[in-house]
Amino acid sequence: MTSASEVSRSAVIADQSRDAHESEARTDWEQRIYQRLTDTTHADSALALPAPTRVRALGQVGHIRLSWQEVRGAAGYVIERTEGPDGRPGLLHHGGSDVPAVPGCAFADTGLIDGVAYSYRIGAIAGAEFPTWAWSEPVRASTLVSGPRRIDVRVDAATVTGPLHRVWHMVGSERLSQLALGPGDHGPDVGAEFAAALRLARSDLGVRLVRAHAILHDDNEVVRRGADGRLHFAFDRIDAVYDQILEMGIRPVVELSFMPAALACEPGQTVFTYRGIISPPADWDEWRQLIGALAQHLVDRYGIDEVVQWGFEVWNEPNLVVFWSGSQDDYLRLYEESARAIKAVDPRLRVGGPSTAASEWVASLATHAQRSGTALDFLSSHTYGNLPLDTRAALKRAGFAGIPVWWTEWGVGSTHFGAIHDGVIGAPFVLTGYAAAQGKLDALAYWVVSDHFEELGRPPRLFHNGFGLLSVGNLRKPRYWAVHLAAHLGDQVLASNVEGDGAGVLVQAWATRHDDGTVDVLAWNGTINAALMDGDARLDRRVRLEVAGLDAARYRVDRALVDEQHSNVVAQCPTDVEWPDEALWEHLHAADALHEARLPDVLPDAGATSFEFDLPMPGIVRIRLSAREEAVSTNEE
Repeated sequence: MTSASEVSRSAVIADQSRDAHESEARTDWEQRIYQRLTDTTHADSALALPAPTRVRALGQVGHIRLSWQEVRGAAGYVIERTEGPDGRPGLLHHGGSDVPAVPGCAFADTGLIDGVAYSYRIGAIAGAEFPTWAWSEPVRASTLVSGPRRIDVRVDAATVTGPLHRVWHMVGSERLSQLALGPGDHGPDVGAEFAAALRLARSDLGVRLVRAHAILHDDNEVVRRGADGRLHFAFDRIDAVYDQILEMGIRPVVELSFMPAALACEPGQTVFTYRGIISPPADWDEWRQLIGALAQHLVDRYGIDEVVQWGFEVWNEPNLVVFWSGSQDDYLRLYEESARAIKAVDPRLRVGGPSTAASEWVASLATHAQRSGTALDFLSSHTYGNLPLDTRAALKRAGFAGIPVWWTEWGVGSTHFGAIHDGVIGAPFVLTGYAAAQGKLDALAYWVVSDHFEELGRPPRLFHNGFGLLSVGNLRKPRYWAVHLAAHLGDQVLASNVEGDGAGVLVQAWATRHDDGTVDVLAWNGTINAALMDGDARLDRRVRLEVAGLDAARYRVDRALVDEQHSNVVAQCPTDVEWPDEALWEHLHAADALHEARLPDVLPDAGATSFEFDLPMPGIVRIRLSAREEAVSTNEE
């Protein structure tokens, strides 16, 4: 009989082994994560772009507004800044973004020193891995130390400019096999909470697709090799996962990774605590057999009409050595073999890639697919700490104009346990991304839905700056509320205009109308500069909102706030607490709500009304106007 002390010693040894494994995984990740396979030494000069023209630098309170003329064929623009007369020029990296280039033609440079003159040059690039061939003439400016800090937002509720594109309908997720897990180290039932997070994303955020790692991981026992050397495939564990999410109303994006050990040429090359194998296959025919068998099985089980609404994404971030031990050519072959296997099952099935970090290899994959006659049904890539680059020119050059563009990973920061993740600055960042994606992307998947996340080990504390929109325990972080506010906008986008100090580059607005006539106006104040994650009082603004074109006599007014003091459950947890006790859990769940307030009803004058409010950086305000059928007391609840 085993004694209690022996059980206790075994538990300690197991904990020590797990901790050592997690530490080893973190060290390995940190040493390899930024090593890329991309080589720009011999960049194609045919993709050289001219320098932007009409470059302007305008000093405003707390920032310098930069603007320039669009360059045809540009995916984005890099900004070179020089501080003072004796400073050295350097590219803006926005406090740690994995892509320095910005996609638009206007930008707020923040975090500057008042009284210092800054010089700027702008260069256009054809893609994230392409160099800048020509720079604009330099422009100079200094910040203003005082000014009105006033923003005017005007909305015409009678003019619809187009439909709202709900690019947040896809979300990122840790590997879906978590659904089968039980209680974790600190009590929560991982599988149950993870499932609840996905259900909440479906019901509240309108998520319809989930993209996750490791469906081919050996934990799912997909491939084994018999004594005779023949391969045997089993998909029952994949079925269990997909059955569960389909029951929720969510479809999978099937990320074809990692490499099963039975197929890998280097099975010892792994990543993460769960040791996903990052090796190319030893035998390309066997890889093709696996992918074909998987696709056929999914069609047989769920039906072609269902599976054509999914997507098969080939691998994950193969341009990083931490995720792919082969070369770029090896990846292009992996893509081609995968696409041909999937299309052999049914040509209607969708396959795409390159699923790269930092927007790279887009042109490389599109060009390869064109030359080899390989299908490319959607383009996928990733960006952290910045807005996605515009890939449409690269796709058009290769003959793939109009295919869907999916950013299958995107977020406010790329670093595990990075201090930016649980902060409020992620909330306006989310809205800036969604607004910028309108008409350019078909999906912008926030990475990830839940802090039940095991890449480098289980969460060490409740609020550990995890990637999740939801914490362990499914508390909703400020970033979650930003997605919620976007998801609850109306389907009709209204004409709006923003003017003033920081308009369009710090403070932005989005106005929509619901089918019942309800008008929502979202205004937010944010920067992609991660160095300002704790805010900058110089960037706080006073907003005057005017709404015209209203057709009812009376409107109910509701206001929602997201900022450091509102809709921020993270601030309700003492920083020295790793895991809450029962009383603190109760307090946190009570505080887990969007801060909303009923304002007095308004009676529009000639169809117009106005509001004034403070908008901190970072911060979000939503004003909702709901028509009332009869005159009622303004203090009615």
